[in-house]
Parts: sequence; structure tokens; C-alpha cells
Amino acid sequence: MHYQGESCTASRSIGSDPMERLTKLASESAVVIFSVSSCCMCHAVKRLFCGMGVNPAVYELDQDPRGKEMERALMRLLGNSQAVPVVFIGGKLIGSMDRVMASHINGTLVPLLKEAGALWL
Repeated sequence: MHYQGESCTASRSIGSDPMERLTKLASESAVVIFSVSSCCMCHAVKRLFCGMGVNPAVYELDQDPRGKEMERALMRLLGNSQAVPVVFIGGKLIGSMDRVMASHINGTLVPLLKEAGALWL
């Protein structure tokens, strides 16, 4: 797994709006997961992608000084009370664990990953 840290220059250039920050981070890698390190569903979705040979960029919101703001923005984006895990593929919001698993089961996840350049096989 590839864990992303935040440098001082990145935080200055991204701005203070949490939604703007989420959008920027979500578009920087083929697969981006917003997570909380103690969440079992987050762990499961990370394992799913790693097991498929995908190397997601993972942002642990509980380890980010502005993680709570980003978590609230994710809740607004999803329209529900459970903010994590949230997966973006190719900069597009896929959703939380239920959406990812539904895509995996119905066969649409792999084509999305290939289209985004996260899988080559």
C-alpha cells in the first residue's frame, strides 16, 4: 500500500476548503482511498485492492490535522453519516464499501481500474 503524507508546500497550495482539497487529492492517483486507520471496513477495502494488484493512495484521516474537516466533507458528498472508507477511481467518486463491493461482484470494478490505469491485466 502507498500511504500519502502531506508536505507543508502541499497544504499551502491546496487551500483551506476541505472539498477542494478532497477533489485535488482524489485526482492525483488512479485509486485513492480516504480511510481511518482503526476502521475494519477501511482495512477490508484496502486489502481488496492490494489483493487485486492495485496500489492505492491511502489518506488516513485520523492522522491528518484537517482530517475531521475532510471527513465531514466526505459525509456531505456521500449524503450519509458514514464517511469512510471512500474510494475514488480515476478521479471519480465510486463511493463507500457497499458500492465498491457491488461493483466488484457485478464485474464493473476491474474495467474501471483498467480504464484508470490502475490495472494492466
